Amino acid sequence: MVAAELFVALLAVYAVAGVVFAAAFVTLGIHRVDHAATRAGAGFRLIVAPGVAALWPLLLTRWIRSARI
Repeated sequence: MVAAELFVALLAVYAVAGVVFAAAFVTLGIHRVDHAATRAGAGFRLIVAPGVAALWPLLLTRWIRSARI
């Protein structure tokens, strides 16, 4: 039972981190990773936000790499 509770707690932390990252990424960083998204409107950003929240470690890595270049 303890393992299941730990798993759910870790999943919740991952989800919260993803939502926070998605909010920052779609407003500040999406244009650095994908130049075609520079002129994207709010509708596009709302559509991609769930995917960004789910894949936040990958996109964080790409955002950091794009800042170095």
